[in-house]
Amino acid sequence: MLKVSDIREFIRLVDETNIHELHIETAELKVLIRKAETSRSAGGGAETATGSVPAPVGPPVMAHEASIKAAEKPPEHVEDTASAVVKSPMVGTFYRAPAPTSPSYVEVGAKVTEKTVVCIVEAMKLMNEIEADVRGEIVEVLAENGQLVEYGQPLFRVKLA
Repeated sequence: MLKVSDIREFIRLVDETNIHELHIETAELKVLIRKAETSRSAGGGAETATGSVPAPVGPPVMAHEASIKAAEKPPEHVEDTASAVVKSPMVGTFYRAPAPTSPSYVEVGAKVTEKTVVCIVEAMKLMNEIEADVRGEIVEVLAENGQLVEYGQPLFRVKLA
């Protein structure tokens, strides 16, 4: 069963990412978390999601309205065939090391293979080790430690061997 702390974590993740709506349903509970839209119609002001969606029937629904943050544009990189990008396979929190006091898995200049663990992405309290999936040398770290990352977001740039 979902705890209030779990729901708070979902709200935080929706608020801090580009996800606009999250719907979770169990036998006992339905949870809908939706960001407010900046405007709904050409005729005027913004409508709230709860004002424009009919009230559900059945178990209670919790809705959360959060302001939409301006999406930060990632730095521009020139793509070439001599490098590859290691991307996040999921939405979660990016960690460069297995523990706060441990050294990073990789630094700029580190040689990696397809099976080298380069970071962890924490999602729903699960620590997921991310492998390089390419052979080469780390030339750039594209995410900050502790940062929320999106699915497909570039994490590392690797110069191919």
